[in-house]
Amino acid sequence: MKFVKAEEAVSVIQSGNRIFVHGVAATPHRLIDGMMARASELRDVELVHIHTEGGAPYAKPEFASSFKTNVFFVGGNIREAVQNHRADYVPVFLSEIPALFRKKILPIDVAMIHVSPPDNHGYCSLGVSVDIARAAVQCAGKIIAQVNPAMPRTHGESMVHVSQIHALIDANDALPEVAPTEPDEIELAIGKHVAGLVEDGATLQMGIGAIPNAVLSCLTGHKKLGIHTEMFSDGVIPLVEKGVITGEMKVKHPGKIVSGFVMGTRKLYDFIDDNPFVSMLDIAYVNDTAVIRRNPKVTAINSAIEVDLTGQICADSIGHRQFSGVGGQMDFVRGASLSEGGKPIIALPSQTSKGESRLVSCLKPGAGVVTTRAHVHYVITEFGVADLYGKNLRQRARALIGIAHPSHRDRLTEEARKVLGI
Repeated sequence: MKFVKAEEAVSVIQSGNRIFVHGVAATPHRLIDGMMARASELRDVELVHIHTEGGAPYAKPEFASSFKTNVFFVGGNIREAVQNHRADYVPVFLSEIPALFRKKILPIDVAMIHVSPPDNHGYCSLGVSVDIARAAVQCAGKIIAQVNPAMPRTHGESMVHVSQIHALIDANDALPEVAPTEPDEIELAIGKHVAGLVEDGATLQMGIGAIPNAVLSCLTGHKKLGIHTEMFSDGVIPLVEKGVITGEMKVKHPGKIVSGFVMGTRKLYDFIDDNPFVSMLDIAYVNDTAVIRRNPKVTAINSAIEVDLTGQICADSIGHRQFSGVGGQMDFVRGASLSEGGKPIIALPSQTSKGESRLVSCLKPGAGVVTTRAHVHYVITEFGVADLYGKNLRQRARALIGIAHPSHRDRLTEEARKVLGI
Protein backbone atom coordinates (compact mmCIF):
# COMPACT_ATOMS: atom_id res chain seq x y z
CA MET A 1 0.00 0.00 0.00
CA LYS A 2 1.52 3.31 -1.10
CA PHE A 3 0.45 6.59 0.46
CA VAL A 4 0.64 9.91 -1.35
CA LYS A 5 0.25 13.47 -0.13
CA ALA A 6 -3.24 14.93 -0.06
CA GLU A 7 -2.29 17.40 -2.82
CA GLU A 8 -1.45 14.51 -5.14
CA ALA A 9 -4.55 12.50 -4.23
CA VAL A 10 -6.91 15.38 -5.01
CA SER A 11 -5.20 16.11 -8.33
CA VAL A 12 -7.82 13.82 -9.92
CA ILE A 13 -10.47 16.46 -9.19
CA GLN A 14 -11.15 18.58 -12.26
CA SER A 15 -13.27 21.65 -12.90
CA GLY A 16 -16.89 20.71 -13.50
CA ASN A 17 -16.63 17.44 -11.56
CA ARG A 18 -19.23 16.22 -9.08
CA ILE A 19 -17.53 15.09 -5.85
CA PHE A 20 -19.03 12.89 -3.15
CA VAL A 21 -17.89 13.77 0.37
CA HIS A 22 -18.12 11.00 2.97
CA GLY A 23 -20.39 12.12 5.80
CA VAL A 24 -21.02 12.36 9.52
CA ALA A 25 -18.09 11.11 11.66
CA ALA A 26 -16.29 9.91 8.50
CA THR A 27 -15.90 13.39 7.00
CA PRO A 28 -12.47 13.27 5.25
CA HIS A 29 -11.03 16.62 6.36
CA ARG A 30 -7.49 16.00 5.13
CA LEU A 31 -8.77 15.40 1.63
CA ILE A 32 -11.04 18.44 1.91
CA ASP A 33 -8.06 20.55 2.95
CA GLY A 34 -6.08 19.23 -0.02
CA MET A 35 -8.94 20.14 -2.34
CA MET A 36 -9.21 23.61 -0.82
CA ALA A 37 -5.51 24.19 -1.54
CA ARG A 38 -6.41 23.85 -5.23
CA ALA A 39 -9.38 26.25 -5.07
CA SER A 40 -7.74 28.90 -7.25
CA GLU A 41 -7.36 26.47 -10.17
CA LEU A 42 -10.78 24.80 -9.92
CA ARG A 43 -14.11 26.06 -11.21
CA ASP A 44 -17.69 24.79 -10.74
CA VAL A 45 -16.81 21.70 -8.71
CA GLU A 46 -20.04 20.35 -7.22
CA LEU A 47 -19.89 18.77 -3.76
CA VAL A 48 -22.67 16.40 -2.65
CA HIS A 49 -23.12 14.90 0.80
CA ILE A 50 -25.42 14.35 3.74
CA HIS A 51 -24.55 15.88 7.12
CA THR A 52 -20.81 16.35 7.67
CA GLU A 53 -18.93 17.03 10.90
CA GLY A 54 -16.48 19.90 11.30
CA GLY A 55 -16.08 22.85 8.97
CA ALA A 56 -17.29 23.17 5.39
CA PRO A 57 -14.79 25.70 3.99
CA TYR A 58 -15.89 25.08 0.39
CA ALA A 59 -19.20 26.80 1.18
CA LYS A 60 -17.59 30.11 2.16
CA PRO A 61 -18.44 33.12 -0.05
CA GLU A 62 -14.87 33.57 -1.28
CA PHE A 63 -14.91 30.12 -2.91
CA ALA A 64 -18.22 30.52 -4.76
CA SER A 65 -16.62 30.36 -8.21
CA SER A 66 -14.63 27.23 -7.33
CA PHE A 67 -17.18 25.10 -5.49
CA LYS A 68 -20.93 24.55 -5.56
CA THR A 69 -22.46 22.75 -2.60
CA ASN A 70 -25.52 20.60 -3.20
CA VAL A 71 -26.54 18.71 -0.06
CA PHE A 72 -29.11 16.06 0.81
CA PHE A 73 -29.27 17.14 4.48
CA VAL A 74 -28.56 20.54 5.99
CA GLY A 75 -26.21 20.31 8.97
CA GLY A 76 -25.05 23.14 11.18
CA ASN A 77 -21.88 23.70 9.17
CA ILE A 78 -23.78 24.37 5.93
CA ARG A 79 -27.01 25.91 7.22
CA GLU A 80 -26.03 29.55 6.84
CA ALA A 81 -24.81 28.95 3.28
CA VAL A 82 -28.09 27.26 2.32
CA GLN A 83 -30.20 29.96 3.93
CA ASN A 84 -28.21 32.64 2.08
CA HIS A 85 -28.49 30.73 -1.23
CA ARG A 86 -24.76 30.06 -1.62
CA ALA A 87 -25.47 26.34 -1.23
CA ASP A 88 -28.39 24.20 -2.38
CA TYR A 89 -30.51 21.52 -0.75
CA VAL A 90 -32.08 18.49 -2.45
CA PRO A 91 -35.28 17.29 -0.69
CA VAL A 92 -35.17 13.50 -0.93
CA PHE A 93 -35.92 10.49 1.22
CA LEU A 94 -32.70 9.10 2.67
CA SER A 95 -33.58 5.70 1.22
CA GLU A 96 -33.61 7.13 -2.31
CA ILE A 97 -30.28 8.99 -2.33
CA PRO A 98 -28.27 5.94 -3.46
CA ALA A 99 -30.56 5.67 -6.51
CA LEU A 100 -29.52 9.19 -7.54
CA PHE A 101 -25.99 7.82 -7.93
CA ARG A 102 -26.87 4.39 -9.30
CA LYS A 103 -29.30 5.71 -11.91
CA LYS A 104 -26.80 8.45 -12.85
CA ILE A 105 -29.27 11.19 -12.07
CA LEU A 106 -26.34 12.65 -10.12
CA PRO A 107 -23.32 10.76 -11.48
CA ILE A 108 -20.24 10.87 -9.23
CA ASP A 109 -16.86 11.69 -10.77
CA VAL A 110 -14.79 11.38 -7.58
CA ALA A 111 -15.67 9.93 -4.16
CA MET A 112 -13.65 11.27 -1.22
CA ILE A 113 -13.92 8.71 1.60
CA HIS A 114 -12.48 8.00 5.05
CA VAL A 115 -11.64 4.36 5.78
CA SER A 116 -9.85 1.97 8.11
CA PRO A 117 -6.44 0.53 7.14
CA PRO A 118 -6.74 -2.52 4.89
CA ASP A 119 -6.79 -6.00 6.42
CA ASN A 120 -4.54 -8.86 5.29
CA HIS A 121 -6.74 -9.30 2.23
CA GLY A 122 -6.61 -5.65 1.18
CA TYR A 123 -10.08 -4.61 2.38
CA CYS A 124 -10.64 -1.24 4.03
CA SER A 125 -13.83 -0.46 5.93
CA LEU A 126 -16.17 2.51 5.54
CA GLY A 127 -16.52 2.17 9.30
CA VAL A 128 -18.97 4.54 10.93
CA SER A 129 -20.70 5.60 7.69
CA VAL A 130 -21.91 3.07 5.11
CA ASP A 131 -25.28 4.80 4.46
CA ILE A 132 -25.07 6.51 1.03
CA ALA A 133 -21.27 6.09 0.85
CA ARG A 134 -21.49 2.52 -0.43
CA ALA A 135 -23.44 3.60 -3.50
CA ALA A 136 -21.08 6.52 -4.10
CA VAL A 137 -18.07 4.19 -3.98
CA GLN A 138 -19.73 1.74 -6.37
CA CYS A 139 -20.60 4.47 -8.85
CA ALA A 140 -17.67 6.91 -8.70
CA GLY A 141 -15.29 7.28 -11.60
CA LYS A 142 -12.40 7.54 -9.14
CA ILE A 143 -12.08 6.97 -5.38
CA ILE A 144 -9.60 8.74 -3.14
CA ALA A 145 -9.37 7.69 0.49
CA GLN A 146 -8.13 9.00 3.79
CA VAL A 147 -6.84 5.96 5.71
CA ASN A 148 -7.11 6.19 9.48
CA PRO A 149 -6.39 3.54 12.16
CA ALA A 150 -8.96 5.33 14.37
CA MET A 151 -11.72 4.30 11.97
CA PRO A 152 -13.44 1.14 13.27
CA ARG A 153 -13.77 -1.88 11.02
CA THR A 154 -17.44 -2.66 10.79
CA HIS A 155 -19.31 -5.73 9.60
CA GLY A 156 -21.96 -5.69 6.90
CA GLU A 157 -21.51 -3.89 3.59
CA SER A 158 -18.66 -1.61 4.57
CA MET A 159 -15.72 -3.13 2.69
CA VAL A 160 -13.77 -1.41 -0.09
CA HIS A 161 -10.74 -3.14 -1.60
CA VAL A 162 -7.57 -1.08 -2.02
CA SER A 163 -7.47 -2.06 -5.69
CA GLN A 164 -10.59 0.08 -6.22
CA ILE A 165 -8.96 3.16 -4.69
CA HIS A 166 -7.09 5.54 -6.99
CA ALA A 167 -5.06 7.21 -4.24
CA LEU A 168 -4.65 6.84 -0.48
CA ILE A 169 -3.42 9.35 2.07
CA ASP A 170 -2.27 8.59 5.59
CA ALA A 171 -4.17 10.11 8.52
CA ASN A 172 -4.15 9.37 12.20
CA ASP A 173 -6.84 11.67 13.52
CA ALA A 174 -9.41 11.20 16.25
CA LEU A 175 -12.92 10.85 14.86
CA PRO A 176 -15.35 13.63 15.76
CA GLU A 177 -17.39 12.83 18.84
CA VAL A 178 -20.77 13.87 20.19
CA ALA A 179 -21.23 13.05 23.87
CA PRO A 180 -24.71 12.15 25.12
CA THR A 181 -26.35 14.75 27.33
CA GLU A 182 -28.43 14.12 30.41
CA PRO A 183 -32.11 14.62 29.61
CA ASP A 184 -33.85 17.47 31.37
CA GLU A 185 -37.22 17.19 33.07
CA ILE A 186 -39.19 17.78 29.88
CA GLU A 187 -37.14 15.35 27.79
CA LEU A 188 -37.38 12.70 30.48
CA ALA A 189 -41.17 13.11 30.63
CA ILE A 190 -41.32 12.64 26.85
CA GLY A 191 -39.03 9.63 27.14
CA LYS A 192 -41.34 8.00 29.68
CA HIS A 193 -44.40 8.54 27.49
CA VAL A 194 -42.62 7.02 24.49
CA ALA A 195 -41.25 4.11 26.50
CA GLY A 196 -44.79 3.38 27.64
CA LEU A 197 -45.69 2.57 24.02
CA VAL A 198 -42.69 0.31 23.43
CA GLU A 199 -43.64 -3.35 23.78
CA ASP A 200 -41.32 -6.24 24.62
CA GLY A 201 -39.97 -7.73 21.40
CA ALA A 202 -40.27 -4.43 19.50
CA THR A 203 -37.80 -3.35 16.82
CA LEU A 204 -36.63 0.21 17.42
CA GLN A 205 -35.62 3.07 15.18
CA MET A 206 -34.33 6.25 16.76
CA GLY A 207 -31.90 9.04 16.08
CA ILE A 208 -29.41 11.00 18.11
CA GLY A 209 -30.14 13.63 20.74
CA ALA A 210 -31.68 14.21 24.11
CA ILE A 211 -35.12 12.70 23.41
CA PRO A 212 -33.83 9.42 21.92
CA ASN A 213 -31.39 9.15 24.83
CA ALA A 214 -34.23 9.81 27.28
CA VAL A 215 -36.34 7.08 25.64
CA LEU A 216 -33.49 4.57 25.76
CA SER A 217 -32.82 5.36 29.42
CA CYS A 218 -36.46 4.43 30.18
CA LEU A 219 -36.28 0.99 28.53
CA THR A 220 -34.13 -0.86 31.07
CA GLY A 221 -37.11 -2.99 32.18
CA HIS A 222 -37.97 -4.14 28.66
CA LYS A 223 -37.09 -7.48 27.06
CA LYS A 224 -35.99 -8.82 23.68
CA LEU A 225 -35.79 -5.47 21.91
CA GLY A 226 -34.23 -5.20 18.47
CA ILE A 227 -32.62 -2.36 16.52
CA HIS A 228 -33.15 -1.60 12.83
CA THR A 229 -32.38 2.07 12.35
CA GLU A 230 -30.70 4.49 9.97
CA MET A 231 -28.37 5.55 12.79
CA PHE A 232 -27.71 5.09 16.49
CA SER A 233 -25.56 6.54 19.22
CA ASP A 234 -24.14 5.66 22.65
CA GLY A 235 -27.55 5.23 24.27
CA VAL A 236 -27.98 1.69 22.94
CA ILE A 237 -24.81 0.36 24.58
CA PRO A 238 -26.15 0.09 28.17
CA LEU A 239 -29.23 -1.75 26.88
CA VAL A 240 -27.04 -4.23 25.00
CA GLU A 241 -24.90 -4.73 28.10
CA LYS A 242 -28.03 -5.30 30.24
CA GLY A 243 -29.41 -7.86 27.78
CA VAL A 244 -32.41 -5.68 26.89
CA ILE A 245 -31.40 -5.39 23.23
CA THR A 246 -30.96 -8.88 21.80
CA GLY A 247 -32.63 -8.72 18.40
CA GLU A 248 -33.94 -12.24 18.86
CA MET A 249 -37.51 -11.39 17.79
CA LYS A 250 -36.53 -9.70 14.53
CA VAL A 251 -37.47 -11.31 11.21
CA LYS A 252 -34.86 -9.40 9.20
CA HIS A 253 -31.33 -9.91 10.57
CA PRO A 254 -32.31 -11.57 13.86
CA GLY A 255 -29.71 -11.22 16.56
CA LYS A 256 -28.12 -8.17 14.97
CA ILE A 257 -28.25 -4.39 15.25
CA VAL A 258 -28.78 -3.03 11.74
CA SER A 259 -27.80 0.55 10.94
CA GLY A 260 -26.49 2.82 8.19
CA PHE A 261 -24.26 5.12 10.24
CA VAL A 262 -23.34 5.93 13.82
CA MET A 263 -22.38 9.14 15.61
CA GLY A 264 -21.27 9.34 19.22
CA THR A 265 -18.21 8.95 21.42
CA ARG A 266 -15.10 6.82 21.14
CA LYS A 267 -16.89 4.27 23.32
CA LEU A 268 -19.44 3.82 20.54
CA TYR A 269 -16.78 3.53 17.85
CA ASP A 270 -14.99 0.89 19.91
CA PHE A 271 -18.31 -0.92 20.44
CA ILE A 272 -18.92 -1.33 16.72
CA ASP A 273 -15.29 -2.17 15.88
CA ASP A 274 -15.11 -5.76 14.59
CA ASN A 275 -18.42 -6.47 16.33
CA PRO A 276 -20.50 -9.07 14.43
CA PHE A 277 -23.54 -8.03 16.50
CA VAL A 278 -23.62 -4.78 14.46
CA SER A 279 -24.30 -4.85 10.72
CA MET A 280 -23.70 -1.60 8.83
CA LEU A 281 -25.64 -1.67 5.56
CA ASP A 282 -26.51 0.36 2.48
CA ILE A 283 -29.17 2.92 3.43
CA ALA A 284 -31.24 2.03 0.36
CA TYR A 285 -31.79 -1.32 2.08
CA VAL A 286 -31.89 -0.21 5.72
CA ASN A 287 -34.53 2.43 5.01
CA ASP A 288 -36.54 0.37 2.51
CA THR A 289 -40.14 0.33 3.74
CA ALA A 290 -40.55 -3.23 2.46
CA VAL A 291 -37.63 -4.34 4.65
CA ILE A 292 -38.61 -2.30 7.71
CA ARG A 293 -42.19 -3.58 7.79
CA ARG A 294 -41.13 -7.24 8.02
CA ASN A 295 -39.80 -6.81 11.55
CA PRO A 296 -42.29 -7.09 14.41
CA LYS A 297 -43.66 -4.13 16.34
CA VAL A 298 -41.43 -1.59 14.62
CA THR A 299 -41.45 1.46 16.87
CA ALA A 300 -40.08 4.45 14.98
CA ILE A 301 -39.20 7.45 17.13
CA ASN A 302 -38.72 10.72 15.26
CA SER A 303 -39.02 14.41 16.05
CA ALA A 304 -40.44 17.57 14.54
CA ILE A 305 -40.03 21.31 14.49
CA GLU A 306 -43.77 21.92 14.58
CA VAL A 307 -47.01 20.00 14.16
CA ASP A 308 -50.27 21.52 13.01
CA LEU A 309 -53.60 20.58 14.53
CA THR A 310 -54.50 18.32 11.60
CA GLY A 311 -51.32 16.28 12.08
CA GLN A 312 -49.01 17.71 9.42
CA ILE A 313 -45.39 17.26 10.54
CA CYS A 314 -42.80 19.90 9.70
CA ALA A 315 -39.40 18.43 10.52
CA ASP A 316 -36.94 20.10 8.14
CA SER A 317 -37.55 23.85 8.03
CA ILE A 318 -38.50 26.89 10.07
CA GLY A 319 -40.85 28.59 7.69
CA HIS A 320 -38.87 29.23 4.52
CA ARG A 321 -35.54 28.70 6.27
CA GLN A 322 -34.13 25.24 5.61
CA PHE A 323 -32.94 23.80 8.91
CA SER A 324 -32.17 20.11 8.33
CA GLY A 325 -33.60 17.67 5.80
CA VAL A 326 -36.24 15.08 4.98
CA GLY A 327 -33.87 12.32 6.08
CA GLY A 328 -35.36 8.95 6.86
CA GLN A 329 -38.40 10.02 8.86
CA MET A 330 -40.95 9.05 6.25
CA ASP A 331 -39.13 5.81 5.43
CA PHE A 332 -39.60 4.66 9.01
CA VAL A 333 -42.98 6.26 9.70
CA ARG A 334 -44.42 4.29 6.81
CA GLY A 335 -42.41 1.16 7.57
CA ALA A 336 -43.54 1.17 11.19
CA SER A 337 -47.18 1.75 10.30
CA LEU A 338 -47.10 -1.30 8.00
CA SER A 339 -45.28 -3.51 10.52
CA GLU A 340 -47.40 -5.96 12.51
CA GLY A 341 -48.01 -4.11 15.78
CA GLY A 342 -45.85 -1.21 14.63
CA LYS A 343 -46.00 2.31 16.08
CA PRO A 344 -44.72 5.42 14.27
CA ILE A 345 -44.09 8.12 16.88
CA ILE A 346 -43.34 11.83 16.57
CA ALA A 347 -41.95 13.16 19.86
CA LEU A 348 -41.22 16.80 20.61
CA PRO A 349 -41.35 19.34 23.46
CA SER A 350 -44.58 21.31 23.57
CA GLN A 351 -42.75 24.65 23.36
CA THR A 352 -39.64 26.17 21.83
CA SER A 353 -36.92 27.62 24.06
CA LYS A 354 -38.61 30.99 23.52
CA GLY A 355 -41.95 29.75 24.82
CA GLU A 356 -43.65 29.46 21.43
CA SER A 357 -46.03 26.53 20.96
CA ARG A 358 -44.73 23.80 18.68
CA LEU A 359 -48.30 22.57 18.22
CA VAL A 360 -49.88 25.15 15.93
CA SER A 361 -53.15 25.77 14.14
CA CYS A 362 -51.24 26.51 10.94
CA LEU A 363 -47.64 25.77 9.94
CA LYS A 364 -45.42 28.77 9.29
CA PRO A 365 -45.52 30.06 5.70
CA GLY A 366 -43.00 28.07 3.67
CA ALA A 367 -42.75 25.23 6.18
CA GLY A 368 -42.04 21.85 4.65
CA VAL A 369 -44.35 18.91 5.37
CA VAL A 370 -42.07 15.91 5.87
CA THR A 371 -44.72 13.54 7.21
CA THR A 372 -48.26 14.03 5.93
CA ARG A 373 -51.31 13.96 8.16
CA ALA A 374 -52.35 10.72 6.44
CA HIS A 375 -49.17 9.03 7.69
CA VAL A 376 -49.00 10.28 11.27
CA HIS A 377 -50.10 8.03 14.15
CA TYR A 378 -48.73 9.06 17.56
CA VAL A 379 -47.62 12.55 18.58
CA ILE A 380 -46.05 12.87 22.03
CA THR A 381 -45.05 15.85 24.18
CA GLU A 382 -44.19 16.04 27.85
CA PHE A 383 -47.95 16.38 28.49
CA GLY A 384 -48.96 13.04 27.01
CA VAL A 385 -49.77 11.00 23.94
CA ALA A 386 -52.11 11.94 21.09
CA ASP A 387 -53.12 8.95 18.97
CA LEU A 388 -54.30 10.44 15.67
CA TYR A 389 -54.74 7.27 13.65
CA GLY A 390 -58.31 6.95 12.42
CA LYS A 391 -59.27 10.31 13.89
CA ASN A 392 -61.05 12.99 11.87
CA LEU A 393 -59.70 16.55 11.71
CA ARG A 394 -61.71 17.83 14.66
CA GLN A 395 -60.83 14.83 16.82
CA ARG A 396 -57.16 15.30 15.95
CA ALA A 397 -57.26 18.96 16.92
CA ARG A 398 -58.77 18.14 20.32
CA ALA A 399 -56.19 15.41 20.94
CA LEU A 400 -53.26 17.64 20.01
CA ILE A 401 -54.53 20.59 22.03
CA GLY A 402 -54.68 18.17 24.97
CA ILE A 403 -50.90 17.64 24.83
CA ALA A 404 -50.03 21.27 24.10
CA HIS A 405 -48.50 23.44 26.80
CA PRO A 406 -51.36 24.67 29.06
CA SER A 407 -50.49 28.31 28.38
CA HIS A 408 -51.36 27.84 24.70
CA ARG A 409 -54.41 25.61 24.90
CA ASP A 410 -57.07 28.34 25.06
CA ARG A 411 -55.65 30.16 22.05
CA LEU A 412 -55.28 26.92 20.06
CA THR A 413 -58.87 25.98 20.94
CA GLU A 414 -60.16 29.33 19.72
CA GLU A 415 -58.16 29.08 16.46
CA ALA A 416 -59.33 25.50 15.90
CA ARG A 417 -62.92 26.55 16.51
CA LYS A 418 -62.68 29.11 13.70
CA VAL A 419 -60.98 26.78 11.23
CA LEU A 420 -62.35 23.34 12.12
CA GLY A 421 -65.46 24.12 14.12
CA ILE A 422 -64.43 22.11 17.18
